[in-house]
Amino acid sequence: MNTITLIGCGWFGFPLAKQLVNQGFQVKASKRHPDDFAPLQQAGIEAYQLDLANVTIQAKKSSLFDADAIVINIPPGLRRGENDYISHLTQLKSLIGDRQYQKVIFISTTGVYPSLDQTVTEQDAAAFNDTSATLLQAEAIFSVMENSCIVRFSGLVGPKRHPGRFFAGKTDISGANVAVNLVHLDDCVAAVSLILSRTDTLPIYNLAANEHPTRDVFYTAATQHLELMAPQFNQVQQPSKIIDGQLISQQLGFQYRFDSPFKMLDAC
Repeated sequence: MNTITLIGCGWFGFPLAKQLVNQGFQVKASKRHPDDFAPLQQAGIEAYQLDLANVTIQAKKSSLFDADAIVINIPPGLRRGENDYISHLTQLKSLIGDRQYQKVIFISTTGVYPSLDQTVTEQDAAAFNDTSATLLQAEAIFSVMENSCIVRFSGLVGPKRHPGRFFAGKTDISGANVAVNLVHLDDCVAAVSLILSRTDTLPIYNLAANEHPTRDVFYTAATQHLELMAPQFNQVQQPSKIIDGQLISQQLGFQYRFDSPFKMLDAC
């Protein structure tokens, strides 16, 4: 494997691309606007314009998709009310055409698991609401491809995403009992890099730190870490879930750098 294409090169994709360049790969990556090319090019990444909402003739003829492996990392935007996620991914699949890759990695989310007050593994995904149904539909577009691997990220933290800001100063918050499921950016980059290097991967992996404190305990500590006003939780409990992210460790030997959300605070 020599050439890796990244569809989406933002908060997660850009650090991954730089890591792959450092490992000696030729890396191609897409951005929606040419104005964003400079940081990629300075890092030794080949930058291509790709806007799935407005695919140009040049994009259709682009060599962006000519690679040994492809990593697809397009945020769903469902929380912002965007409803064109599936159409964009279908367009992307059309652009890929009949190309074959040594590895196809699709970045998904643990939002596919219902909160049923239990530990969930890769086999427990369910279409329990409109959002989860959309996420599973998105996964299905690429899981049918040869050598595919779905990677489901838990809540993401890292540079510019310090969890201490999530609830700082808020009051009357329900769900103090809910388990926290987080993964640090560095572990996401390391895990996807590992998956790219292996030929014995399974179809799906969760990424989540092994420790799952309750929301009230963790987010109080996280706000204190930033010296912000602690959140105030009420007594209303909510359904919870614990994301089991250990399959990738058991099967590929992956070691989380941040196995506890508390350890992540100094690296955000």
